[in-house]
Amino acid sequence: MPKTDNFDKVFAKLKAIFRPYVKKMDVAADNQTYYLLNTRHIMKNKQPLCFGGVRMGKAYVSFYLMSVYASPDLLKSMSPDLKKRMQGKSCFNFKEVDEKLFKELAQLTKAGAVKFSDGKFIERLRDAQR
Repeated sequence: MPKTDNFDKVFAKLKAIFRPYVKKMDVAADNQTYYLLNTRHIMKNKQPLCFGGVRMGKAYVSFYLMSVYASPDLLKSMSPDLKKRMQGKSCFNFKEVDEKLFKELAQLTKAGAVKFSDGKFIERLRDAQR
């Protein structure tokens, strides 16, 4: 089983990827095992559009980035190494710090923030909701 102190480092590094976006978004949860960042866009379900988050699990630390779910074209330039870490459509799992992949995630997060700040893109998302 991985050492939890290693997971603490992974969690801190992944959480730091969201730091540049905190001023324009809302932190919905922030504790030692879970971090959630929402946009300020309210969707048809009257809930804010989730931007992403970090969750510490038993087997790995997960990084969630909802913009890649909403806009899969953001993944076109993703490296094969980062693709191996992907589970589902918007989750990336890590057991240790990987500076190269974390840098790539930071670039992907930046591209996602641009998408989620585009009013026309958000309107299309709202229209697609049931």
